[in-house]
Amino acid sequence: MDDLFEQRRQEQIRRQAPLAARMRPGTLEEFAGQDHIVGPGRLLRRAIEADRLFSSLIFWGPPGTGKTTLAMIIANSTERHFETMSAVLAGVADLRRTIQEARDRLGMYSQRTILFVDEIHRWNKAQQDALLPHVEDGTIVLVGATTENPYFEVIGPLVSRSRIFRFEPLSASEVATILKRALEDSGHGYGERHVRISSAALTHIVQVAGGDARDGLNALELAVESTAPDKDGVIDITLEVAEDSIQQRALRYDKSADQHYDTVSAFIKSVRGSDPDAALYWLAKMVMAGEDPRFILRRLYILAAEDIGLADPEAVRVVDACAQAFEWVGMPEGQYHLAMATLYLTTAPKSNAVGAYWRAVEEVREQGAGPVPPYLRDKSEVFRGGLREHYKRTMESHDGYKYPHAYPGGWVRQDYLPEGVDAGWFEPRGHGYERVILERLQEMKREE
Repeated sequence: MDDLFEQRRQEQIRRQAPLAARMRPGTLEEFAGQDHIVGPGRLLRRAIEADRLFSSLIFWGPPGTGKTTLAMIIANSTERHFETMSAVLAGVADLRRTIQEARDRLGMYSQRTILFVDEIHRWNKAQQDALLPHVEDGTIVLVGATTENPYFEVIGPLVSRSRIFRFEPLSASEVATILKRALEDSGHGYGERHVRISSAALTHIVQVAGGDARDGLNALELAVESTAPDKDGVIDITLEVAEDSIQQRALRYDKSADQHYDTVSAFIKSVRGSDPDAALYWLAKMVMAGEDPRFILRRLYILAAEDIGLADPEAVRVVDACAQAFEWVGMPEGQYHLAMATLYLTTAPKSNAVGAYWRAVEEVREQGAGPVPPYLRDKSEVFRGGLREHYKRTMESHDGYKYPHAYPGGWVRQDYLPEGVDAGWFEPRGHGYERVILERLQEMKREE
């Protein structure tokens, strides 16, 4: 009788739960997205289906992508005991009690325990350390979920004993499929109600949800529950209703986490790849997320030398001028100068030939710095006496130094490196102004 009442209570709770909770898939067949993790034939899918999950798992990805849902599917498909714990609410005492129960269960019934820890990154090092020995001896199989990079937020020993699966934001079509399923489902969704949603309204919810199924379902629920049916009993979800139901999402952009580094990387690669629209897109994301404009300008200074360099020597001057202008103007108008510097670098000819410096650094690091040839050594004591011409003659007649300005064109062939050092690091590509540099170097080579 108690089991019957408990079952009815759980059913009542589920009926009153938010739409996102009611529509949570219970099987892999209902699970949407993450085909690279649980698609047909994938390792994790096979392990779940065979109930052969023996190594610990960490699910890493943005909100609303199915981490908790997949953990619940594991709970539904395993014969092992499944325990759920929230790192936000649970402490070391709760963990110790759970571990002791798992140890008793294993000893008395030979039943292993799977422990799902949601938001595992919320636990500090001491709390995570308390979990480690029990993962190591097999008392529990850990399934952890986190929105943060586990390589930074989870202790190394725990990461090394777990398989990490990275969840990606759902595609627009996957979110749309989930929303349509909710509209058609009579048991847990709105299949028994006459809901009509325009394609524009559905598209708007999908786009603003940004790959977060939970966000999309919450918006759909708000739209349906807040819209009165017409005289025919139809709940009409128009674009206007959809816009009221889901506001523009705050950009997920933690300056110490992956979104920061990934966005900056995309920005740099778009500038390097000469795609102005993409460069502006990532610039806009950074600015709207509150990135420090000076950080962006520092990246542009670096790009001007690293990826453009002598192909357009004006590039660093343009960035410098825009940076100075930004200091005078500030935000929001300073965004013009951020955009100007970005567009100039993006559309400029590209060359990484300035990176020859790092090849020289590597040479010195590996081979050591050779001695300065005698004819290149300092003779400042002569120069300080004001005997400029005598200095020049002394260099040429006694030390073997050839004074370039004494030769036509201001150049003469001469070795400037220590003996035995192989050069050839600087290789101008011939793009933009580097074409002039390349022609000059080739002309000097011909004159040797």
